[in-house]
Amino acid sequence: MSNNPVPSENPLLNLGFKIPFDRIRPEHAEPAVDTLLALTQEKLDALAGAPARNFENFMADLDTLTEQLSTVGTIVHHLDSVMSSDEWKAAVEAIIPKTSEFYTKLSLHPGLWQALKAYSETDEARALDPVQARLLKLTIDEFRRGGADLPEDRKARLLELNTRLAQVTNTFAKNVLDATAAYELLVPEERLAGVPQRVKDATRRDAEGRGQEGHRLTLHQPVLQPILTYADDRELRRELWEAQQQVGRQEGRDNRPLVREILQLRREKAQLLGFRNFADLVLEERMAGSGDRALAFERDLDAKTRPAFERENAELDAYYRGKAGADAPALEAWDGAYWAEKQRQEKYDFDEEALRPYFPMPKVLSGLFELVGRVFGITVTEAQAPGWHPEVQYYDIHDEAGTHIASFYTDWYPRDTKRGGAWMNAFITGGPKEDGVDPHLGLMCGNMTPPSGDTPSLLSVREVETVFHEFGHLLHHAMSRVPVKSLAGTNVPWDFVELPSQIMENWVTEREALDLFAAHHETGEKLPQDLYERLIAAQNYRAANMAMRQYSFGTADLSLHVEYDPAGDEDPVVLARDIMRQFNPFPLPDDYAMVAQFGHLFSSPVGYGAGYYSYKWAEVLDADAFSRFKQEGIFNRETGRDYVDKILSRGNSDDPAQLYRDFMGRDPDADALLRRSGLK
Repeated sequence: MSNNPVPSENPLLNLGFKIPFDRIRPEHAEPAVDTLLALTQEKLDALAGAPARNFENFMADLDTLTEQLSTVGTIVHHLDSVMSSDEWKAAVEAIIPKTSEFYTKLSLHPGLWQALKAYSETDEARALDPVQARLLKLTIDEFRRGGADLPEDRKARLLELNTRLAQVTNTFAKNVLDATAAYELLVPEERLAGVPQRVKDATRRDAEGRGQEGHRLTLHQPVLQPILTYADDRELRRELWEAQQQVGRQEGRDNRPLVREILQLRREKAQLLGFRNFADLVLEERMAGSGDRALAFERDLDAKTRPAFERENAELDAYYRGKAGADAPALEAWDGAYWAEKQRQEKYDFDEEALRPYFPMPKVLSGLFELVGRVFGITVTEAQAPGWHPEVQYYDIHDEAGTHIASFYTDWYPRDTKRGGAWMNAFITGGPKEDGVDPHLGLMCGNMTPPSGDTPSLLSVREVETVFHEFGHLLHHAMSRVPVKSLAGTNVPWDFVELPSQIMENWVTEREALDLFAAHHETGEKLPQDLYERLIAAQNYRAANMAMRQYSFGTADLSLHVEYDPAGDEDPVVLARDIMRQFNPFPLPDDYAMVAQFGHLFSSPVGYGAGYYSYKWAEVLDADAFSRFKQEGIFNRETGRDYVDKILSRGNSDDPAQLYRDFMGRDPDADALLRRSGLK
């Protein structure tokens, strides 16, 4: 250890509010975590053995016990996901067993569990205010679910299971990242007929930057999606589609055996804790309540959507036959997006690419910030702080009284060292204190279409929705006014956490809102009305197919965690494929293994495992809740204030179903989503 930085020089041990990202190196991770584990263990033992207990010196201290440790863990995992390297991967692998063991032992600490139970029986505990009482109840539930009542031999097994789960899921994520980054295909320009010019330019520049000839194609979404949607070269579409399918199943990076192991570990853990399966374990404290109820929710939506799904697919096939001839080969998975886009352009005289010039990223952000200012009364301004990459930007958020309530980082464009997708994360949870507020700190990351040469980043309408979505999560964190940190911000049941993100997407296609952020990057003109009308007309084009794709993921996830027996002979990859086939408009090959790259389910010990249905569950909530804004005015400050007061600021300080009723005055209307999608 002698060559490691001493604690006082280790930036991870001197964080402050503005994280010193410019100074944090992989070699700082393990010594910082070791130091914090020792400190936290001391505090934990003191807490468990304290002679007298009240809320302030017991529950409040327990609430913030792992705050520093968890912030450092978040930073290390974050840096591995945005600037991955062998050194960062090694740093993560070094700390995983240690932190995993610590958190398991914390939830199994016999002295602390006895102290909690003893405190819960006191007169003071019975007289706590509702938020404090909720913390006590949820903490006790969590300890029970964490195995605090298990005999010693089973506690030891639980520790083994949790440590192994953390390691295997980390390997799963690493394999996906590495396989995606390792792929490239160099093609001459003539193979890119039909592909938008901006993609040709970007892929040519990417090749040039690496001293290569032609165009460099990768599996990053801003390249893959346009190829599958627009490339006239069917063979090229097939080649990229099949390359994408190889992720998660190549030699040396094969996740297929890991899927079974993760499912086995999760099932054993759930049964050890007295649950029938992993879904029942993780859903007990969510809105759905159980795996069976979540599966019934997915299957009900499937039944209501299937007639429209079959109709859409028959229409696409007829359109294709009309263009390609009755004896043309059957449509395959790599043909779907291409022919659907052709049909949509013809049917609605609408090409999504025509929207991009009106969505330059800087204008989208400034318009978004103006919109949330009007609706929620906050001001977002760019500020300065060290970042982890030159593209990172930093912003402050102030409320109407001018109080600094939050700051956040953004990192929007793909890199080979960055994981795919888009996400929001919380670094620091602030909140009310005696003399004011501590600000919150978060981040938003994405893999949007990057700027290219003199052209700014020009987003698709889907990418604009993603920016709004992640900002909705960020608002949930930034607007939190819960005094108890573990109940603040986005620390809510997962089938509620997507409501604040998804509701923001509704503003993207409202004309008045669009005028704040849609302006041509060269002329500054607003989106022409006829283009807007075609966008709205085409909005629900193949809505049933979009919905079925989500149901396929949610149903496969729940089937694997509820119905599949990991101890039996059935192959989970085959089971997932057979389920997904029922929701797919085109045949899937026998070696289809999308589940082996399904990071949402398998790249962390829990993640969206048994919880992918949450997206649709929350979509029902957001479609319904936005109807109040539609009725009262999409910029109505009073409605916005009510939404902040009753949902955004409240975190998990009350039952989410109650928060929803407080805002809407009733329970959710289950058909709101089908109506919005034109499926009812």
